[in-house]
Amino acid sequence: MRIIGIDPGTGILGFGIIEANGSRAQLVDAGVIRTPVHEDDAVRLLTIYEELTDIIVQTKPSVMAVEKLFFARNVTTAMTVAQARGVVLLCGQQAGLSLFEYTPMQIKQAVTGYGKADKKQMQEMVKTLLTLSEIPKPDDAADALAAALTHAAVAGRGI
Repeated sequence: MRIIGIDPGTGILGFGIIEANGSRAQLVDAGVIRTPVHEDDAVRLLTIYEELTDIIVQTKPSVMAVEKLFFARNVTTAMTVAQARGVVLLCGQQAGLSLFEYTPMQIKQAVTGYGKADKKQMQEMVKTLLTLSEIPKPDDAADALAAALTHAAVAGRGI
């Protein structure tokens, strides 16, 4: 099963694609989509839409795992990230992908076994589970891979 994981963001959106077979998961691709801060929100969302659509077409996942939003304080940031997340869900739906959403705590629990793991623990486990020589960079790509690994674990087809 090919899974694309998404760490939503407007300025930087992380993506990570894995191939999960049995108890193994392998990296296919990972990276980020960046949009300039000075651009209009509509232009930034269009960039995310176009680039993510291209990534889906090129890598051919069948499943999309998206990190759910959790913002305790900054409402403005939550609104812009929610818009980007909406674009992500639209891309997945248009591509006919099965869509799954996971909270940050669910992702931490699935990847590290501890729902309050810190960022460093998460990154080390992503590296270990995908048998990589180094931690994926930037952090947003590693977070997206963690979302994909979470779905692999939940679906019983990986990690």
